[in-house]
Amino acid sequence: MSQNKNFQITCITCPIGCRITIDAGVFSGNKCQKGALFAEAEMTFPVRSLTTTVKTIYPNVPVLPVRTKTEVPKDKIPEIMRELSYIIIEEEIGIGEIVVANILETGCDIIATSNILRSNLYVKC
Repeated sequence: MSQNKNFQITCITCPIGCRITIDAGVFSGNKCQKGALFAEAEMTFPVRSLTTTVKTIYPNVPVLPVRTKTEVPKDKIPEIMRELSYIIIEEEIGIGEIVVANILETGCDIIATSNILRSNLYVKC
């Protein structure tokens, strides 16, 4: 992000949701230190967690919810989503198991967030 523009962001680190104004690299409006750290990170290297689904081979469970194990660079999210659109789960994996290791060389794994493929809640085909 350019430090020469005046813009506002909403802090997402706690439920308060402070509106932080960033003006020429100086920020104001945060009510706690977490807000200051968030604003600094947004100015230098913004990251996010990502939750989505991937396809499976199971007709009764066509998608499996997944998430990033750690935060990833915000600008990599569209690329990560595109890469995940090609993934098809063929094993009965469960919570915490790796779906894709080190996605796009980010150092972050994509992990399953459901045991639906391991449960008796669906009929295996």
